[in-house]
Amino acid sequence: MATPAAEHRVDVALVAALLRDQHPDLADRPLRVVASGWDNVVVRAGDDLAVRLPRRAAAARLVAHEQRWLPDIAARVGGVVAVPEPVRTGRPALGYPWTWSVVPWLPGRPAGERPQGEAVARTLAAFLDRLHVPAPADAPVNPVRAVPLATRTDAVLTRLATADVPRAAELAALWRTAAGAPTHTGPPVWVHGDLHPFNLLVQRQPLGDEHLSAVVDFGDVTSGDPAVDLATRWLTFDRAGRRAFAALVPADAATWTRARGWAVSLASALAVTDDDAFRTTAAAAIDAVLDD
Repeated sequence: MATPAAEHRVDVALVAALLRDQHPDLADRPLRVVASGWDNVVVRAGDDLAVRLPRRAAAARLVAHEQRWLPDIAARVGGVVAVPEPVRTGRPALGYPWTWSVVPWLPGRPAGERPQGEAVARTLAAFLDRLHVPAPADAPVNPVRAVPLATRTDAVLTRLATADVPRAAELAALWRTAAGAPTHTGPPVWVHGDLHPFNLLVQRQPLGDEHLSAVVDFGDVTSGDPAVDLATRWLTFDRAGRRAFAALVPADAATWTRARGWAVSLASALAVTDDDAFRTTAAAAIDAVLDD
């Protein structure tokens, strides 16, 4: 699955013009494109800020969700890890059609560069303990995340039928078991929705251990079943980290079964991308969810 083509070109010249137009006090900062992902382009602005702009229309709605809800979420999870709460917002202008955000620059490297251990597991469990609380009635609803697993069966099994997903027959059997597990019966809770390890930032502490410093990319934030976030157990951690994470998360057996299903869904999606790092993470997650 190739990264979708950009529907609007986002470059340093555009960001400089938008800042001059709407936030002139930031316009003289040095600008550098640091990421161009599935949905957004991130441009670093000086040492402490970044500008996050949708590169296609589907992402514009997700940025609006972040602008509306991240201040509330940041207040809830503050003291555990940093999140990219917008400090400024931008409007469509100068031919650019969507809203955009100025956010803090959060240092660290992606946790997906290698499997993470117990220290990161403890902090991520504490973050989810604060995040997974009943969401308000007007919270966003994502049609493909935190929903009953059975609604995703056609999409997942179609993906597993490709030649790109290792151990696909075993994953299909695990998926069918997970999709048949009891559904979430509690109130819909806040979930990140896309808690794979490339949306987690880690930093090395003075004594040498890595710690979780930030959780980023809340575009898929939604209300629903917390099991989708718990899939990170197999996507992010080594064996010791997986065991520490499971011991600290108060989930019942049915929730963990659904979480395994979400791990199948997310890992198979990463496996069919054109990103080598994503495919490497997917292969490790597939072995973990099937063997541990």
